[in-house]
Amino acid sequence: MEDHTALTSNVERRHHELTPVRVFRGLVCLLVLCSTAFMMLVYFGFISAVILRLFSIHSSRKATSFFFGAWIALWPFLFEKINKTKVFFSGDTVPSKERILLIANHRTEVDWMYLWDLALRKGCHGYIKYVLKSSLMRLPVFGWAFHIMEFISVERKWEADELTMRQMLSTFKDPQDSLWLALFPEGTDFTERKCIRSKKYAAENGLPIMNNVLLPKTKGFCACLQELSNSLDAVYDVTIGYKYRCPSFLDNVFGVDPSEVHIHIRYFPIENIPVSEDKVSTWLMDVFQFKDQLLSKFYSEGQFPNQGIEGDLSTVKCLVNFMAVIVLTSVCMFYTFSSSIWFKLYVCSACAYLAPATYFNSRPQPIIGSMFDRFLSKC
Repeated sequence: MEDHTALTSNVERRHHELTPVRVFRGLVCLLVLCSTAFMMLVYFGFISAVILRLFSIHSSRKATSFFFGAWIALWPFLFEKINKTKVFFSGDTVPSKERILLIANHRTEVDWMYLWDLALRKGCHGYIKYVLKSSLMRLPVFGWAFHIMEFISVERKWEADELTMRQMLSTFKDPQDSLWLALFPEGTDFTERKCIRSKKYAAENGLPIMNNVLLPKTKGFCACLQELSNSLDAVYDVTIGYKYRCPSFLDNVFGVDPSEVHIHIRYFPIENIPVSEDKVSTWLMDVFQFKDQLLSKFYSEGQFPNQGIEGDLSTVKCLVNFMAVIVLTSVCMFYTFSSSIWFKLYVCSACAYLAPATYFNSRPQPIIGSMFDRFLSKC
């Protein structure tokens, strides 16, 4: 493996100790995130993603993205404002409000959360969807939220995943719906042991040997392009590097790590992406070879080239969003616990629906959608 001594010097100085204050603050933040997620789910998610969807999928997605975008924005607020993690962006400057397919390396279990920091800066954090392993859909509360936000769950076995994935992708074709679809082609997070296995497989099959990323799996990426290429604007190639130490989920919660996150972006217009599966596979392999070289330079120099393409988050906007979510959650809690039995019955009904709907990956279809959409277009 490559020598990362340029980054690992002074690690202890960059690593925050897990003090009682950090533990208490982290637990409070986790409680806030869980409680706000639950109230958003049962009061707003159920209405926007279930009831409204009976009339219009497009309107349902807009409403869902509005409410859950506010909740998602709490995570960059935690990372950048409370934990003081520095997030640096480099590479190509990308436009806002595009329909895109985003591919990224998978260094640790929280990579996908830092994509929210980029999406928030582009105003697309409510529309981002992930292809993620099915076990995450079984998480309490969060699994329901992932279902409401239409994340695609996979078993990481193409024979089992192809039909489900293509069915979900086919529902994302409407160009009216904003879309950021994030995919991690490596299929799992990077470890030394997995890298050794990946390099052995590459050597045996005449494929490129890479030290900082795993060989990408091409079938999921090809399926995304086959299903969506006519409605996409671009592909974003995102490379994530952690300076000093890779974080775990609890490191993020307690503000222990990371001290710096570096995100490099390359922009590819969709018309520049090959069409045939063989050429797409070759293109993706070339992209990951570039990632490997880019990460080698990052580990030796401590940053990606062309750094500074995005500014800092607005503290005022983050606080306003935080207060709005807290007020909404507090009102919902008040009516749930202190009001009539009808609110309690509503919450129980929403939970009774969300649990099996998430487990069976089922969503309602519009019953009078075309009539409702025509009415909205005239308003």
